[in-house]
Order: sequence, then structure tokens, then C-alpha cells
Amino acid sequence: MTRPPLYQQIRQHLLDKIQCGDWQLNHQIPTEERLAKDFGVSRMTANKAIRDLVQQGYLVRQPGVGTFVTDRKVESSLVEVYNIAEEVLSRGHRYSNKVITQEAIEADDEVALRLGVRLGSRVFHTLLVHYENDIPIQLENRYVNPRWVPDYLDTDFSRHTPNEVLVAACPMTDMEHIVEAVLVDEQTAKWLSIDTQTPCLSMVRRTWSEEHLISYARLIHPGDRYKLRSSLQRKSA
Repeated sequence: MTRPPLYQQIRQHLLDKIQCGDWQLNHQIPTEERLAKDFGVSRMTANKAIRDLVQQGYLVRQPGVGTFVTDRKVESSLVEVYNIAEEVLSRGHRYSNKVITQEAIEADDEVALRLGVRLGSRVFHTLLVHYENDIPIQLENRYVNPRWVPDYLDTDFSRHTPNEVLVAACPMTDMEHIVEAVLVDEQTAKWLSIDTQTPCLSMVRRTWSEEHLISYARLIHPGDRYKLRSSLQRKSA
């Protein structure tokens, strides 16, 4: 049997230490130099192993200090839009959802403003709860302009997420995020299996395909189950 690449062997070694409990939350892991020496590899190889686990939320880097085991809450990026089903599956967990609403409605003031349509225009509306290992992690309240995705409501959302459908129909070119901390009403709390005093993260997301505003969504996440990540890499001239 072919052995996995060296960086994957290092990555698995680190992951085993975390998952078996040898390295607890906030534990500082060995440096790249130490790992490179122990495994007889280059620093670049050790760096790739660490970088993979940082990206997957197991580790966090503190510049000038070191790399530490972190609280691996469910995480989403603020600078990229991923299919939530793929995010959950990538963590080795089970994804499912519950469709609460799937309908065509007339746009009220807020929806018309956010979606860039006339008041009273016909728009598509879906409301879903997304689950990870049967635990609610997101309430997705989405409005879609039917001009650009006319078959949206024909989707079987138990098999395809709204994101998956929209990206296939209208590849995203631009997006806008507005994030705030909120407390939710009783019905939302019930859908998310929390109480009304649990702090939540609310993300309002609008997405465009070229010059067309495709979708407006409000995503609610229980604050103790979710975190949002943003990163910026500066490139040399």
C-alpha cells in the first residue's frame, strides 16, 4: 500500500493528538522547526500540515507567539460563499435540512429594497433549517429574483441546497455581508432548538451574478455553535 505524502502523515499525527485529548484547548503545538526535525522533512512540508489544520478550524496561529489548539465551532468564511452541505461533510459529519417554506410571494418593503425589485413584485422565498449531526446550525431565510432563476422553486431541497442551485444557475461574481449579534424570537428559537436569550449571529447576504442581483438571504446561527472567519492575504507587487 502506498504511504500518504509526508505532510499528510504530519497532519494526521497532529490531528490524532487533538482528537484523542492529548492536546486540549489552547495547547501550543510544536513549532514548524521541531516538526520538521522530528519527521525529517522541510519546514515547508511541516507548514503545509499545520496550514491545513488551521484552515479546517483545529488550530489557530498567533503571530510571534505560536500555533494553538482552538475551539472548533462550526465555521464559515466571510470572504467566500460555500455550500453549507459541503462544509458539514468536509468535517466528516452528517448533513441534513428541513424545509419550512417554499413559495412565491409579493415583495414587501424590506425585500423589495434588498433585492432591488419593485414593491409587490413576485419573488421566490425559501426558509430552511440546516443541521449538522441533527443539531441545528443555521436558519436560512432566502429571497430570490425569479427573473434570473426561474426554476428555483422546482428544486428538491432535501437533495440540493439553495446555494448549490443558485451557483449552478448564476455563477456568483460579487457579494455583500452584514453581520450583527442578535436575540431571536420564540419561533426562530424553536427552529434552532435554543432559548430566546441565546446570543445569535445574523448575517445578511446579497449575491450578484455580473450586474444582476440574484438573492437576498438572512442567515441566523446560534452563537455557541458557529463562528465566522475572514482573512486577507497581501500579495507583493
